[in-house]
Amino acid sequence: MQQKDAAKRLRGHQSRISWGLTVCLTITSFGLPTEVAKATPPRNPDKEETCEILVVGGGLAGAATAYEGLLAGHTVCMTEITDWVGGQISSQGTSALDERPTQRQMLYYQRGYLKLRDRIQRHYGKLNPGQCWVSESCFLPEDGHKLLMRVLKEAEKKGKGKLKWYPNTVIKDLDIANSQIRSAIAIQHRPAQGTPPLNTLPLSQTIEDSYRYENSRLFDKTIIRFVPQPPKVKRGQTPPPRPADWYVVEATETGELIALADVPYRLGIDPRSAFEPSSSSVNGDPYCTQGFTYTFAMQATKDPQDHKLPDFYERYAPYYSYELPRLANFNLVYTYRRIWSAKHHKNLPANVREWPINPGDISMQNWTWGNDYRPGTSQDNLIYTRDQLEATGQLEPGGWLGGLRTETLAAGEEHAKGYFYWLVTGTTDSQLGDGVKKPYPNHRYMSGYDSPMATAHGLSKYPYMREGRRIIGRPSWSHPDGFTLWEIDISRQDYSNEFYRVNLLPEQFRQLKIALAGLEMAGAIGGAKPLTEITKRSRSTIFPDTVGIGHYAIDFHPCMSFSPAEAPGNTEREGERQGQGNAYPFEVPLRAMIPQKIDNMLVAGKSIATSHVAAAAYRVHSFEWSVGAAAGTTINFAMEKGILPYEMVDELPRKEPDLELLQRRLEMNGNPVIFPDTSIFNNSWENWR
Repeated sequence: MQQKDAAKRLRGHQSRISWGLTVCLTITSFGLPTEVAKATPPRNPDKEETCEILVVGGGLAGAATAYEGLLAGHTVCMTEITDWVGGQISSQGTSALDERPTQRQMLYYQRGYLKLRDRIQRHYGKLNPGQCWVSESCFLPEDGHKLLMRVLKEAEKKGKGKLKWYPNTVIKDLDIANSQIRSAIAIQHRPAQGTPPLNTLPLSQTIEDSYRYENSRLFDKTIIRFVPQPPKVKRGQTPPPRPADWYVVEATETGELIALADVPYRLGIDPRSAFEPSSSSVNGDPYCTQGFTYTFAMQATKDPQDHKLPDFYERYAPYYSYELPRLANFNLVYTYRRIWSAKHHKNLPANVREWPINPGDISMQNWTWGNDYRPGTSQDNLIYTRDQLEATGQLEPGGWLGGLRTETLAAGEEHAKGYFYWLVTGTTDSQLGDGVKKPYPNHRYMSGYDSPMATAHGLSKYPYMREGRRIIGRPSWSHPDGFTLWEIDISRQDYSNEFYRVNLLPEQFRQLKIALAGLEMAGAIGGAKPLTEITKRSRSTIFPDTVGIGHYAIDFHPCMSFSPAEAPGNTEREGERQGQGNAYPFEVPLRAMIPQKIDNMLVAGKSIATSHVAAAAYRVHSFEWSVGAAAGTTINFAMEKGILPYEMVDELPRKEPDLELLQRRLEMNGNPVIFPDTSIFNNSWENWR
């Protein structure tokens, strides 16, 4: 009962009324622009749309939520800032499925993800039409969009649901009252008469316009008010009371809704602790998030191409590098994410550095010391902190403009184009020196509406985001500061080494050893066994409320030390790679998807309650699908049972019958919630690659 009372006390969030107030601020702190655009009140909505599930964000997590919702017969509205569904596999251009060998060999994935892989296989006649080496499946981004949309339409037909797809649409305002989202105001844009098509200009030049209510030189806009769909009842009957009239799913790439709703969240580095022992900062740093990447496609040609020096190239040239001597090979970089192979080879050399590149081959570029852009200070961070949002007026009614620094987006765009020029003409490597980099002029930069990225400028429609805002889950007796998935919940790190003995306080080191003691925890707590003799468990944390799975290494693309990121001599933030390394197969707890303050919102994708280090593993394709499938199924189950999602976990660790029924449904539907042989007694996870 105490936990239920505590949950009720969290429901103090009052309505954020969307209308009125013009805001004009002049900002000099946080490295923000000195002029901030006025927030204008909207005209009346042009249309009202009803749905049972509103999914905000059309990436893989959003698509998976919609997929399960449609199979369950629900009306699903899905908004997406670009005109493609799929996120990583389409609009962000990273159409190379990040998977781990053991899970891939077993094909141990969610049913919708398996169907998507099957559609790729059937479409090309092979799973890997690009013959890349980073993945078993590299393909063209536009096909990712088309194939995924086909999968959703099949689910719509099979489940007799209804998909209402809203591309080029952003959420501008939320109406929140009594701990629930009552409605959402969205803006959908289309080209104004006589203007070029969408995807002509890069995102940095259009994103703020897309969040403003008024029509502009570029865009005509439709204002949409999303509201719950009335319940279906027979004539003459009164609908039963529902704890939630609908559900809203946060599936954006940067955690827009959690910032707009102003629920508790984290951003950037967490303070070093017994649970996040590899943190690079004692006190934390919200400005240092993982780098983002504008991908692009380049095609091998028979003859050398004429490459024009970009006006901005000298600014970014001091950054570009192969990074490490073992990576200093053009063929290796090119075939790493080759998404189309003009001549499919049956027998490739064992050494990927010797893989042939044929005219017509297309490579998608996504390289750490290449087109990754890695700001990490208050002067250039991409994702605004809460203080920065408040200072710029974006938390005022009508003030939301997406929560990103457009100057940094623009720098990332130039940075990516400059990287192509370096690849084909460069002769100096910023990390490895002279004599390493040679020109490779027989390649062209692919741009145009018929190019792989389908943009006039050739860059991906949206950058690949590795990290955004991350909610802090609800407090409980075991997580008094709010539920979080920490580094030690998944990492295979050797925590007995000198770094942790030196950099953790004695009590922190003791807490760390106890937390990882596994079956020896009781003896560790009681002092019956010295800390030096305690064996670290060889598995991830087992959560009683798991609703999904994932497996990937803790993979860092660290922010840079000072601003600007591309400055000569700049280095990666010291210590950021300390937490990098292999992870055990891990779980997705329902508690990580439930925000504070709002009862009818679930979080899917990269904004679940993870720490900075753990987020480096909880971000890849199959995980996004898994958490989205969990969101869609949880919503259907909650609606059916007449309960709210938090009510399935608020009595943990006591038995939760509804939670067990939900987990059983997920498993029966082909959406695994645990890996095979998961048990506190099973310590044989070292062979999982």
